[in-house]
Amino acid sequence: MTVSANWHYRSRIKAQDNSTKFIAMRASTSSELLYQSLFPRLWSGERLHLLRICTDTPGPPVLMLHGAVGNGRIFYTRRGDRLAPFLASRGFDVFVADFRGRGHSTPHIFPGANWTQLDMIREDIALFRWQIRSLRGNVRQHWLAHSWGGVLMMSHLLRFPAQRADVASLTLFGSKRCIRVHNWHKFLQVSLAWEQFGRLATKLHGYLPGPRYHFGSDDETTFSYEACRGWARPSRWIDPDDGFDYQRAAESVDLPPSLWFAAANDYCLGHPLDVRDFMMECRQPHAPFRLLGRRHGHRMDYDHVSMLTHPNANDDHFPEVCAWLNAHTAKQA
Repeated sequence: MTVSANWHYRSRIKAQDNSTKFIAMRASTSSELLYQSLFPRLWSGERLHLLRICTDTPGPPVLMLHGAVGNGRIFYTRRGDRLAPFLASRGFDVFVADFRGRGHSTPHIFPGANWTQLDMIREDIALFRWQIRSLRGNVRQHWLAHSWGGVLMMSHLLRFPAQRADVASLTLFGSKRCIRVHNWHKFLQVSLAWEQFGRLATKLHGYLPGPRYHFGSDDETTFSYEACRGWARPSRWIDPDDGFDYQRAAESVDLPPSLWFAAANDYCLGHPLDVRDFMMECRQPHAPFRLLGRRHGHRMDYDHVSMLTHPNANDDHFPEVCAWLNAHTAKQA
């Protein structure tokens, strides 16, 4: 991983496991954190990226999954801000994932890349889990996701219920599957930009160049874009590639305990009503649900991105995430 000039670091070494390690001093605090870029390799040859952030005595492991047209940077900055360093500074062993072709994973998405959403559900998440187990053994992991990453996370656990034994808890930020709300934000951002213009862009480029058209911070393959676009429409939760019925699986699979967040100013990408609908699909009707806004005691009305990126989150709801993880770590002890 490249270290920017505004970071203070004391050492940098090349690890034997094809990873890069260095010790960084957070600019905003006096706490010292260890950053390590891990690059587990898929059977097909692609390398995934996991950024590990922890202290010299790492605690419970936390896996973080980003959403569509995004990457792991939603959870951290080079200054040591956002949720991943926040949890690491409080003793958690944090692993921030980049799905294949995104972020620091290689190769990056290119025209004609045939990676699918099902590849991420079946292979990428399994490899992230395996990499953490190889480092931490049988310690149960906490999984955390933003937006579409929550859909991929739940899909993996429903498809492979045996993996639930490794997962102590789930935390989801703005995760919805179907977009059922109707408003001008949905018309402009989803119906017009995402569905119509996005489809034209994938035909033009052979993939969706997200940052070029201000769709997000990273790219999507045509296949993953089409699968996401299809699932976002009100429909039964069935895999478009192999027909696996996630909705039926949810009726018989007991998922790990989950904590759900939605943002008061999120009008379509993770509208609170759509987040609640996804909770029902996952058979989590009684899971704790937090709406992030002034009416509920927070400093501001958050939106789909600021719920993880705004500095106020450090005082508003990040401490609740920390308490949730601690509580479910204690239950497994």
